Amino acid sequence: MTTDSAASGNLFRDINADDEAPEVTEMESLCVACEEQGVTRLFPTRIPFFREVIVSSFNCEHCGAHNSELQPASSIQEKGIKVSVRISKPQELNRQVVQTNNATVSIPELDFETPPNAGVLTTVEGLIDRAVEGLKQDQVLRRIQHPDLAEQLDKFVARLEDLKTCNTPFHLVIDDPSGNSFVENPNAPNTDPEMKVVHFTRTKEQNESLGLQGEDQAPAGSEFNAQEEVMSFPTNCPNCRAPCVTNMKMVDIPHFKEIVIMATVCDACNYRDNEVKGGSGIDPTGCKITLRLTDVSDLSRDVLKGDLGLVSIPELDFSTGMTSMPSKFTTVEGLLDAICTQIKRLNSFFGGDSAQSQKEKLEKIQTFCKRIEKIMSGETMDVHIVLDDPTGNSYIQNLYAPDPDPEMTIERYERTEEQNEELGLNDMKTENY
Repeated sequence: MTTDSAASGNLFRDINADDEAPEVTEMESLCVACEEQGVTRLFPTRIPFFREVIVSSFNCEHCGAHNSELQPASSIQEKGIKVSVRISKPQELNRQVVQTNNATVSIPELDFETPPNAGVLTTVEGLIDRAVEGLKQDQVLRRIQHPDLAEQLDKFVARLEDLKTCNTPFHLVIDDPSGNSFVENPNAPNTDPEMKVVHFTRTKEQNESLGLQGEDQAPAGSEFNAQEEVMSFPTNCPNCRAPCVTNMKMVDIPHFKEIVIMATVCDACNYRDNEVKGGSGIDPTGCKITLRLTDVSDLSRDVLKGDLGLVSIPELDFSTGMTSMPSKFTTVEGLLDAICTQIKRLNSFFGGDSAQSQKEKLEKIQTFCKRIEKIMSGETMDVHIVLDDPTGNSYIQNLYAPDPDPEMTIERYERTEEQNEELGLNDMKTENY
């Protein structure tokens, strides 16, 4: 069925138990078990602090077969993602988890790993139950043909099920080369001390497994000045999926470096966004910029937040941390507004039936947004904006350039071995290449 919201372009909607007309599409599908016609239901929705997904469910009334899986609605990300979360309390088993069909799930303490399987929207406990269910398949036949192997599996299944008691802490690791898997951060918008997220560059084999090919080289003989040209290419709006155009241009920021700005405007839903990429590669050192806001005029300073730049406000005990926040070229006010807007938009699990159980979290987010709005209005000053970028590709405008800015400090630091590994620098060959 098609609802009015689908017709208007809002295909992906927030999860809300009070919604009387959810975006569910039904279609007939062939049942692989009995070869009769079953029904597949598709539900496009948003995952808070993540992105859009499509949940599908199949049911056959003839033989009773049923299954469900999840597919990311967004394209393959620029980098893969590896999420490691430490589970030490029973309530942490309720973390929401998105596992795509390209992701492997492992538990290092048990030396256990599951290969890529059908995508699923579940919880940490649900992933354990899914693994147990898979290991228990064919156990009846296995006890007859291979009793020793069946006994070993029974012991291992018992160890898996014991994880749900949390008597012994363990780590759940999701490794997804497509970059579309996700584990909920219950402390959002603050960082999660129990979770570590690493974005990595895919290998050639991983790109091939995802169906990605190398980029074609530019045709020889074409000449143009990148800083004077605005390049446009067609794409789909990330908000409503309607066709739109992304413009790209090289810009030279005074007293900084060249950057690439990509701006997307959608005529269908009026969505606007911009992303920036460093035009001169990764700096030899990381950069940590601290700006003290003392006057409303500071809100107009230009800001460039790189892909890996972390934004923090010590006075609010806030850091973007594991929260997905794309690169931006904006102002201090625009950066604060983007933080507040993102948190308000991506909190759909706090609505509907879950609102009562998540009341404390909802109030925490609302209080935080009000404090951000006071800074943007100039009511609250004397706070610090900190931009920490291991690639050195972030920037805050110096109003006193080329002289030092009394309200801003810039700290250059050596990256850690772990940061270099994440950036793919440890194995990079630059000599005799």
